[in-house]
Amino acid sequence: MTRTPGAVTALVAALTATLTATLAAPLIAAPAAHATSSHHQRAFPAEFPLPDGFLPEGITIGDRPTAYFGSRADGDLYRVDLRTGRGEVFSQGPGTASVGLKIDRRARLFVAGGAAGDGRVVDARSGAVLASYRFAQDADTFVNDVVVTRDAAYFTDSRKALLYRLPLGRAGELPSEFDVVPLTGDFSLTPGVNNANGITTTPDGRALLVVQSNTGKLFRVNPDTGLAREVDLGGEVLTNGDGLLLDGRSLYVVQNRLNTVALFSLDRAGTAASLVTRLTDPRFDVPTTIARFGSRLYLPNARFTTEPTPSTPYNAVAIVKP
Repeated sequence: MTRTPGAVTALVAALTATLTATLAAPLIAAPAAHATSSHHQRAFPAEFPLPDGFLPEGITIGDRPTAYFGSRADGDLYRVDLRTGRGEVFSQGPGTASVGLKIDRRARLFVAGGAAGDGRVVDARSGAVLASYRFAQDADTFVNDVVVTRDAAYFTDSRKALLYRLPLGRAGELPSEFDVVPLTGDFSLTPGVNNANGITTTPDGRALLVVQSNTGKLFRVNPDTGLAREVDLGGEVLTNGDGLLLDGRSLYVVQNRLNTVALFSLDRAGTAASLVTRLTDPRFDVPTTIARFGSRLYLPNARFTTEPTPSTPYNAVAIVKP
């Protein structure tokens, strides 16, 4: 693991210093959304629009009925009240993409910056940028997705065999530096295409899971050393694997251009998984990522196969969790 100090710009809000929560050592993903009653959730819209020309990719939902989306067009962040389907742009983007994003228990959004090679942390309430990080200095980069655990945030780079790690302080303080964790072992990079993509934790919280889009393989990754071991999927292949969602021992894998979500049952250590079912819906139009609230799964339609224009419509859809 290589410490990378130089190319980092950290703008940490004063509020961060006042946080007092004590974080445990094992890797545990940020808490899943609280369940809501099926009676109330039936009234939630099962589909809602996103802004025209928005080019959505990432979604995240915390413990309240609010979904957050990032724009590939300009990096704007958009939030939607799941009870009504109404939303607003609450944080202006940097002019470059916002792709994968995750919210933590402190209402902070960790945002992957795609081809810009960067990431940032945004206050989910005010939209203010709390910190920004320039991960890659060259053009061959695509910072794609992120998972937040109790002690760090980990970003994938689809063009490099590595993870970027933001170590968090005991009270969740954002760092001024980031770590580079090389991916070794069974992981093999294919130049010129998207490799490592979606990322989450194993059910026991001791390791990470990373899907490789171009090979359809899933890897269990040691978060300290980067040693990657291929997960036994029982012969299944995750072609076009994109966003991951862990829910207990259930792993949802979005297969974007296949308009499919594969549901696997994992062992606790995340070394083996068996296919439970594949989910699809006629409303899917190249969904990329997935988040849960209550008994529903929410997915943005990225529409990769549709020519994007400033007036191209986009939306997100909800399906019932099996």
